[in-house]
Amino acid sequence: MEDKTPVISFENADILGGDAVVIYGLDMKVYPGDFVYIVGKVGTGKTSIIRTIIAESPLRKGEGMVCGFNLKSLKNKEIPYLRRKMGVVFQDFQLLMDRSVEDNLRFVLKATGWKNDREISDRIAYVLKAVGMELKAHKMPYQLSGGEQQRIAIARALLNEPEVIIADEPTGNLDNETADGIMQLLTGINRDKGTAIVMVTHNRQIFDKYPGKVMVCKDEKCTLEEDEEAIDLDATI
Repeated sequence: MEDKTPVISFENADILGGDAVVIYGLDMKVYPGDFVYIVGKVGTGKTSIIRTIIAESPLRKGEGMVCGFNLKSLKNKEIPYLRRKMGVVFQDFQLLMDRSVEDNLRFVLKATGWKNDREISDRIAYVLKAVGMELKAHKMPYQLSGGEQQRIAIARALLNEPEVIIADEPTGNLDNETADGIMQLLTGINRDKGTAIVMVTHNRQIFDKYPGKVMVCKDEKCTLEEDEEAIDLDATI
């Protein structure tokens, strides 16, 4: 790993939740091919880390690099270019309910600079096939199950061939069987494409079954836990 450039790097970074610091001195490196979990109780700063990574929250102290962008010096006009290099998957899917699956994906591609209609159609077909949803392009989101909607959200995250996928509780609204399918999909993308994944989860069973690096948020710190068996279960629920 030493000869690789991390896709995400924080050094002694203070993470804001609103106007207050919720995590002090974050040190975190995510390399291509990594699968990193962020776990911790509600209010310990997990989602604040995600918001900092995607430049929703500013980084005021420490160092932060994401997909080649310096978060300390990032200008507002540069934020869309940063976000094109990553895919984001949310717990509540965040699909546009007034348009079809295909039009949801088309909207994102056009918003990120794609202009050729044939290339757009080809890319949509590719990502839908990648998540097993190639027959659902004409459906409206409300016609799909929760698991299917999350697969579409993952397809959306793949559109611009991201360097990293950021997943904030992507299985939180799903039953165990459906969540397992989503985890198989994400770990397959990570394994087959080498796409780094950073995932917030409350579910201990997930990171037990699908191993990765585990960062534990607790007592205003977030640190790498080398021994997963030593993770306090109360810190992950």
